[in-house]
Amino acid sequence: MDIDFPLILMVLTVVTGLVALADKFVFLPKRLADVDRLDGQGSSKETLEQAAKEPVWIEQSKSFFPVLLVVFVLRSFVAEPFQIPSGSMESTLIKGDFILVSKFHYGLRMPVFRNLLIANNEPQRGDVMVFFPPHDKRYFIKRVIGLPGDHVVYKGGQLIINGEEKSIEVVSAEPKHRPVKYLLEETLDTGTHEVQWTPGANIGPEGEWTVPEGHYFMMGDNRGRSSDSRLWRNPATGEEMSFVPEKNIVGKAEAIWMHWDEFGSLPSFSRNKAIQ
Repeated sequence: MDIDFPLILMVLTVVTGLVALADKFVFLPKRLADVDRLDGQGSSKETLEQAAKEPVWIEQSKSFFPVLLVVFVLRSFVAEPFQIPSGSMESTLIKGDFILVSKFHYGLRMPVFRNLLIANNEPQRGDVMVFFPPHDKRYFIKRVIGLPGDHVVYKGGQLIINGEEKSIEVVSAEPKHRPVKYLLEETLDTGTHEVQWTPGANIGPEGEWTVPEGHYFMMGDNRGRSSDSRLWRNPATGEEMSFVPEKNIVGKAEAIWMHWDEFGSLPSFSRNKAIQ
């Protein structure tokens, strides 16, 4: 079962905040009134201290609330770290990369509900974006290939967008992360990036698609091993669900800040770089 961490974080922040607020205006005045009453009755110092003492659940809530609030605000509106779980974006991103995702690049969104609060940049063709696919509640990361209204064709490893073939050339027959594949450079609107596949063998699903308004067509850079817009289906009906709605955008992947293969190995910073 997938854990909805944003929802859990929001609930914990709200609950601890309400407890802190209730203590300030309800529970604390009551404790102080009890102390005054007991003091007037000549109670001992220990009794007065016990009456003034915060219950553990209030004390813990007030201690955690500021920390949870800072984490919630930073994670929801500024930036969030993610770890790459698979090889679908090789060789741009490899399994074990830790990346930083800007949560405000495409506009500020309401946590959990994801409705747009403040508009900012629109996704550009070639951006590496984190999002929720239309058929899954998990985070995905892919490259933006088709913008609203685009006609996308992928055939023989060649991208054709709105009738224009996108530049692609083989730069290496042995990419270091998958020696059996070919490394290529592909040029989109935001610049040149690396993609990989085996020409004539495993170039991934082919087809053509027209992107609806308010949606985006996504592909992994590892074209032969990526679950992306070419493959997505409704698990119940088998219907195509190829396009990511604007409301499902999480943020723009900006940089790799660490690489860590597994817990038994040491973290590495040799791959630290901006994501192209």
